[in-house]
Amino acid sequence: MQKGRLRLMLTFRRLICLLLALGLLTISAVAEMPNPTLDPNANPYDETHPELLEADQLYCTSAILIEQSTGEVIFEKNADLTMYPASTTKIMTVLLGILNSNPDDKVTVSYNGSAAAMRAIDSEATVISLQEGEELTMQDLLFGTLIRSGNDGAVAIAEAVAGNESTFVALMNQTAHDLGMNSTHFMNPHGLHDPNQYTTAYDMYKIAQYAISLPHFMEICNTTTYYIDPDDDEPLVTSNHLIDPNRGGEYYYEYAKGIKTGTTDEAGYCLISTAVKDGVAYLCVAMHAPCYDKDGNSADNGAMLDSKQLYEWAFGNLALKKVVGEQTPVCETKVNYAFNKDTLLLVPEYSYSTMVPVGDDKESVEIVPNVPESVDTPVTKGQKIGTADIKYGGQKIASVNLVASESVDRSEFVYGAAVIKNVITSPWFIGAAVLVLVLFIIYLIAVSMMGKKKKGNVKKFRDL
Repeated sequence: MQKGRLRLMLTFRRLICLLLALGLLTISAVAEMPNPTLDPNANPYDETHPELLEADQLYCTSAILIEQSTGEVIFEKNADLTMYPASTTKIMTVLLGILNSNPDDKVTVSYNGSAAAMRAIDSEATVISLQEGEELTMQDLLFGTLIRSGNDGAVAIAEAVAGNESTFVALMNQTAHDLGMNSTHFMNPHGLHDPNQYTTAYDMYKIAQYAISLPHFMEICNTTTYYIDPDDDEPLVTSNHLIDPNRGGEYYYEYAKGIKTGTTDEAGYCLISTAVKDGVAYLCVAMHAPCYDKDGNSADNGAMLDSKQLYEWAFGNLALKKVVGEQTPVCETKVNYAFNKDTLLLVPEYSYSTMVPVGDDKESVEIVPNVPESVDTPVTKGQKIGTADIKYGGQKIASVNLVASESVDRSEFVYGAAVIKNVITSPWFIGAAVLVLVLFIIYLIAVSMMGKKKKGNVKKFRDL
């Protein structure tokens, strides 16, 4: 995927993305922290030409925005570049926990799954304060791991599902392979830094898209507070300020839902999230926004800033338009051997919608059919006859199958007549007929000559 520039979705493949200009949006930084530093070589953002927004005007090194119902890439920046996943790893961990257990299953925490073990690995590791020997439900672990980003919870899930961490990691990698995450490799279930644990923004989109289809996943990751014990003084609080109206401050975005944050010095700020508004749903992956500014001071979470602004731009400037419906006539093709019918109407196999800039109508989308000049009967309704390329601005954005709008039977009479016609008009038949004619003429000439010779012999005999 192209690096260095946004690809406008659909046609341009350089998405005109958002209002990410310095100071043009109302999203402000938390007062006590400096803003992350953008590329000093970035061109100034021109709000009158958002399609010219450059990738280096984003805080994140890698990002992708996809419209969920169509799967269209609306925006991307280095989406195939290798990144460290940090705690976004826990999406896979919780996903496997959901698939391989019941919410009410009891789990006894081992030392490896305790807060003490995690803090021994990283003194600043986020934990849900699990104690060795403590018993709690799988549901508590799933909520605590996603909401609080508990590293101890991730290990406890791994051991409950697979018996030990290494076996669970093998399951993670197998699942990644099955999902087509070909640029991803896991070394642990929590995301604490390991140089051999890596992924890409596009791969993380794949796992997030799968995860949100599972029962309870979105309920878990969109929860902002959770009590493991009702008697606890304080609840577990989400680390995702994008979805927290009480603690999110300027990061909060009312249409956002889930999914998971991630932060290490090596991975930077990461965020995977969704947003739904007016029936349109986006999924955004933002990775490796700097944790520190050029002076080494802690910076605002650029992954959250980028995600919010991408959503705001997309919802404000793009609209989902149905280009063709299942019964929308696209073109006709000739039919052979049918009685009293010469053409067949072709329609799309499925309806197709796409994102277009607000103000554009679907007439700006071009449908180019690729079908045979004719098709032989019999034809069954729904039978694939050809394809149609959907183009926007002269560039192909999708392809759909074109199918028969009705069934057409073959007429045996018409077919037989056509076969006879094809036979008698074929070159070999004409050649054979000419040859037979020539031979017949030669035969007639030969017979004629032989007849004349016989008459001559009779005359001579009479003269004697």
